[in-house]
Amino acid sequence: MRLSQVHVKTLREVPGEAEIPSHIWLLRAGMIRKMVSGVYGYMNMGWRTVRKIEQIVREEMDAAGAMEILMSPLQSADLWRESGRWSVYGPEMWRVRDRHAREFCLGPTAEEVFTDIVRDEITSHKQLPINLYQIQTKYRDEARPRYGLMRSREFIMKDAYSFDKDSEGLAESYRVMFGAYERIFTRCGLDFRAVYADSGAIGGNESQEFVALCEYGESDIVHCGVCGFAATADQAGFRDEPAALGDEPLEEMKEVNTPGAMTIEDVAAFLGVGKDRTIKALLFAVYKDDEEIGRETDDADDVGGKAPARSYEVSEYVCAFIRGDRELNMTKLVNALGVAEHLIEFADESLMSEATGCVGGFTGPTCLHDCRIAVDSELTGLKNLVAGACRKDYHLTGVNYGRDYTADIVTDLKLVREGDPCPVCGAALGSARGIEVGQVFKLGTKYSEAMGATYRDENMEEQLIVMGCYGIGITRTMSAIVEQNHDDKGIIWPISVAPYHAIVTLAKPDDAVALEMAEGIYKDLLVAGVEAVLDDRDERAGVKFKDADIFGIPIRITVGRKYADGIVEYKLRAQSEASEMTPDEAVSHAAAAVHTGA
Repeated sequence: MRLSQVHVKTLREVPGEAEIPSHIWLLRAGMIRKMVSGVYGYMNMGWRTVRKIEQIVREEMDAAGAMEILMSPLQSADLWRESGRWSVYGPEMWRVRDRHAREFCLGPTAEEVFTDIVRDEITSHKQLPINLYQIQTKYRDEARPRYGLMRSREFIMKDAYSFDKDSEGLAESYRVMFGAYERIFTRCGLDFRAVYADSGAIGGNESQEFVALCEYGESDIVHCGVCGFAATADQAGFRDEPAALGDEPLEEMKEVNTPGAMTIEDVAAFLGVGKDRTIKALLFAVYKDDEEIGRETDDADDVGGKAPARSYEVSEYVCAFIRGDRELNMTKLVNALGVAEHLIEFADESLMSEATGCVGGFTGPTCLHDCRIAVDSELTGLKNLVAGACRKDYHLTGVNYGRDYTADIVTDLKLVREGDPCPVCGAALGSARGIEVGQVFKLGTKYSEAMGATYRDENMEEQLIVMGCYGIGITRTMSAIVEQNHDDKGIIWPISVAPYHAIVTLAKPDDAVALEMAEGIYKDLLVAGVEAVLDDRDERAGVKFKDADIFGIPIRITVGRKYADGIVEYKLRAQSEASEMTPDEAVSHAAAAVHTGA
């Protein structure tokens, strides 16, 4: 490619909307273009990198025995109702209707579609196992799209689905996919870690995320340097330590006036106790969805083109209690309650007070009614705590589980933090941040049972197909690579995913002899298997050098001051120093770097 013949636009200033390095540099390099909030197009160099990531994924998936197909992202609501996920998936799902009022969605994932394929075409154990995958655009109506490609509303994803006869077969398929993922992200040049994760709306009984470690990632992970345990903070279990209270006698529960002490900090200071001796209350409302109450949704045309709102009829109130110095893990609470995440939110305290007797800032577990009470497991082993009295300006002291209050649910509800004990060995946990670039799931029979996907075994008996699911965010991976590979001048692409391997920079485009040398190097690079671009634009050398750095092309060969002496400058983007070489030597070095991946 010759830059003088193509549209290339780099930005000298940081775009106002860009917050993190990958978003900044992909926009400044002209590799992505914002269409609307959360939706991006890909210009030439950006699209070349996307396709290279896709090719790495294809090669490893094919080598692992998976077969590529392509389904439409427009999916029938009937399939999602069969699986039970039409309402569970929530407002992130793009729902549409055709002219006949038939409902569809723009697929955020494709478990239902692939299960439907297999149940129609697989009848015998002799046809299993199989693994089908696609690389396809997906859609999720993010409430707050941000960080460019990291949290967008339209994105490219590879999703694969394995179908096995039994759990042993699934374990093998999962192992094979896990190994393929390790090779994919290694080839993409990522520093990553596989961690245990929550399965969320996808479901299943085991899941692991592949997280690219970086400062601005949205995934919080905790890890143990002793036993090797690693998990997302949302999924990590908490190791409750035995309370070090010895034979401390149970105190009499007493009501104490605490005027204006509405926060844990205030009440602990007022009573002169540690926050770890208090009980924190968090109030929630769980709502019914439209389908649950049988409400008909309106056509978009009937509501001014806006999406119809779901019902806000309360199904139940919930009060969750944790130790005062802890943070609630919403994922654990949602899983414990068995509700869809989008149907639970912080309650309107005035409405909940009328229904349950709670009092904002002074709610405790001893005096509530008509609500579900969820208590963190740690509280059951602690004595003589401070809790709200459900009366304005009053708290209770000497509160003890079992004697003074009980719960509908007792389980781990805490968010694990750095320094907390490892749930496996008890050593102090470390923490890190990263970008989720892939996730693998053991789905089991969640979808095959709901949708009737079966096969006949050796004895001609009908059995449920056992499934696994494996996703990779292609465009998220692109963003993660830039997060890990950039400096204050621009992107530093690994050779495996760089839009071009080398750029030949012509310092003086009006010099016919220099131009001839540059074109010769450019053609020799192509013959040697090096993807090259020739910067022959009528621009100053400084502008070309800045653009080359922003583009992040791994190798730069400059035909500059010493070209008349048969010398060019050879520079790696990841290094600050350049070397002087002959044109043949430069081509040879570039070819060696590309072929070895160095």
